[in-house]
Amino acid sequence: MEWLFDLERGFNALADPISNFIWSFILVYLLLGVGVLFTLMTRGMQFRLLTHMARVTFTRQGSGEGVSAFQAFSTSLAGRVGTGNLAGVALALWVGGPGAIFWMWVTALVGLVTAFVESTLGQVYKSRHQDGAFRGGPAYYIERGLGQRWLGCVFAVFLIIAFGLAFCGAQSNTIARALDSAFSIPDWVTGLVLVALTALIIYGGVRSVARAAEKIVPLMAVAYLLVALYILAVNVTEVPAMLALIVKSAFGFGPAVGGAAGFAIKTAMENGVKRGLFSNEAGMGSAPNAAATASVKHPAAQGLVQSFGVVCDTLIICTCTAVVILLSGVYQTLMAGSPGADIQGIQLTQDAMSDHLGSFGTWFIAVAIFLFAFTSILADYAYSSINIEYLFPNHKRLADQILRVVVLSMVMVGAVASLDFIWHFADLAMGLMATINLIAIVLLAPTALRVLNDYERQRRDGVREPVFSPTALKRQGGIDKDVWPES
Repeated sequence: MEWLFDLERGFNALADPISNFIWSFILVYLLLGVGVLFTLMTRGMQFRLLTHMARVTFTRQGSGEGVSAFQAFSTSLAGRVGTGNLAGVALALWVGGPGAIFWMWVTALVGLVTAFVESTLGQVYKSRHQDGAFRGGPAYYIERGLGQRWLGCVFAVFLIIAFGLAFCGAQSNTIARALDSAFSIPDWVTGLVLVALTALIIYGGVRSVARAAEKIVPLMAVAYLLVALYILAVNVTEVPAMLALIVKSAFGFGPAVGGAAGFAIKTAMENGVKRGLFSNEAGMGSAPNAAATASVKHPAAQGLVQSFGVVCDTLIICTCTAVVILLSGVYQTLMAGSPGADIQGIQLTQDAMSDHLGSFGTWFIAVAIFLFAFTSILADYAYSSINIEYLFPNHKRLADQILRVVVLSMVMVGAVASLDFIWHFADLAMGLMATINLIAIVLLAPTALRVLNDYERQRRDGVREPVFSPTALKRQGGIDKDVWPES
């Protein structure tokens, strides 16, 4: 395995400077800036329409063709809820301190409207494929809305690298660490089992992934939430101090952890935004691929559903993980800088849960991360498959067969590779694709705004389930009239 370690060292030396530059000088400010801009443009729609988002998410809607609105929500939530919610939050706390959680919340609040814009655009510019299912996403709206197929292809390549390679490896890596810590299962055994289980589902295609996500995601999210609420209730007297620590640390006040100068404002902000984006994916350009597959009567409806996914992911599930860690004796040991306290990633979350619940906590986190991360692998494949079809429309079947082999290979590699290598790879790929997508949705934001205005106008007129017509838009170029006929 020496060749693998040499590859890791070489990649880290090359990728780290690029990744650090993108995140430190471009993406953190671009993400927050775009979110604030969209908040102003939509008059704070994430606050005005929050209850409506929840209602639309859990109300059956659409024409019954293809993937249902809730299946699309479950698929995107499967992609969001994974490593970032358990291991990613732990890493953010380790490097950025409690203040990173504050910036994760900020990222989510502004990310709600960013998620709406990108997912609505995914719906507006989607197309119907030969199998009758819908396909869409940033590559499609970059080509159809901006007339730049070459840039759509660049985005698609970065997405495939990020999701088909990096994120599949990151999810597999976290599962392997969790099962090794809880049950002493060798990494290579975990890798082989994951490859077999993943192959069983992905060879059924995107619809198979949607059906699996619809069954697994709600169950695992509710179970995790209930456990976190129990821990919160038991430690309720410590909650005010915990919240104060998070807020103070976000602005540079508080002790350092593990020798890291992680409570500086820049470090807390950078790590909070980075891990927040990895978790909720708002602005990254991933969720629109799932959103576009949904069969709905109005693009804004699926945009609202995907916005609510950010609420579920970051404001609820990530916060649960932060509560579990910050209220644990394990975290207090880290703050004291005790010898042997150098733990991070999923092990930190596991040890914190065990501190609260004993041995039950260890295996509960192992099972939770298995389900969270496994469904993320399935969603990662679905996103990659959509973009492979975009790149190779005349050779879709062959390209998808190759993609499946690549995904399964990365699942195996991720299980046995180091944590640093996988996360560095994921950070670089995520930064590149997010930068392209954010620029694209800023240019196309007027279209999403008109769609939102049309949706709200129909609701004010008493229409229970608004229906979209391209006539609501000033520019109708690039819209598939077979998908959205004029009325």
